[in-house]
Parts: sequence; structure tokens; C-alpha cells
Amino acid sequence: MNSESGTLRFVVQIHDARRMHFDFRLEVDGVLKSWAVPRGPSDNPSDKRLAVPTDDHPLEYREFEGVIPQDEQGGGTVIVWDQGTYSPTSHDLEGAPVPFAESLENGHATFRLEGTKLHGEFALTRFHIDDEDGIRGPEAWLLIKANDRQAVHDRPGTPDPYHARSARTGRTLHQVAVAARDGAG
Repeated sequence: MNSESGTLRFVVQIHDARRMHFDFRLEVDGVLKSWAVPRGPSDNPSDKRLAVPTDDHPLEYREFEGVIPQDEQGGGTVIVWDQGTYSPTSHDLEGAPVPFAESLENGHATFRLEGTKLHGEFALTRFHIDDEDGIRGPEAWLLIKANDRQAVHDRPGTPDPYHARSARTGRTLHQVAVAARDGAG
């Protein structure tokens, strides 16, 4: 938890790297647990989004918006597409709350987002893709919107990343890249 406010934070960054994707990050135990979501989080429950775990990031990274040099890991332009707070909602079979880190370790975590763009309940569920011989493959997750009052059903749940605007600055990926190239940050 944020020691100043007692709230947990999340961020969704659009990352125009080797492949365009969204980075979904939740504050857990003093770090940002992170997943690369190729098609981005959706507020439509019928959209089940692949979420591939990536390295944890420091909490300060939730504010990063700019250009990572191409010769560095993750080189490309980044904007903060959404940001806000979240509340863990995971519980055991008897209905008792389960600590969020434990629910992630167990492979199923539920939470409520209160962001600039994303609202309501979501779940992360772990699965493994086995190869043809039944050998367990790499870990992956599904990020799924709950069918709650904030869900949408009549449209795709994620915007075009090339036209999306930052929740922090209102800039597009292109505007951030141009500003960095021209030295304006």
C-alpha cells in the first residue's frame, strides 16, 4: 500500500516497442507486478485478454511517460493510458478475504479498479499452454472484466493505441515521441 494514503495504485501504459502492447501494472508488496497485454485491457466482459507476466517494476515507474532508447530493453515510446487505485476483492470458498499477493500466487486474483478510464471489477487468472507432448509451457494469464454495472457490451473494450491519449498529459504516442526527439521531453 502507498504509505502516505493507504491506497493501492495501478497503471496501464501503452508501449510502442518492438510490438505494440499495453503494460498492466498493479502495486503489490512495494513493487509494480506487471503483465504485457497485447490487445490491451477491455471493459467488455466477452473480451478475454492474454496477459503475459513481465519483470516487476519500481513504484516510481507508474508515472513514466517518454521514450526508452531503442538500444535498451523495451526500447520505444510509452504513455500512461490509465491510472488510478484498486481494491483487492479475492476471497476463499467461505467468503473470507485472501491477501492479494497470495491470490496471485494461487493463480486467481480479483480486484476493483477506479481509474481514469477503467472502472469496476476485473480478474487475473493464470494458465499454462502445454505443448503437443503435454509438457507444461510458459505461464500466462487472462485479464477479464466482470459483468458488472461498469461493463460495456455494445462495442470493443479497448481504444486504438495510436489514437489513445495519456491520462497524465493528454498526449498521444506520436506527440510524446516528437517531443522527445525535439528535446521538449
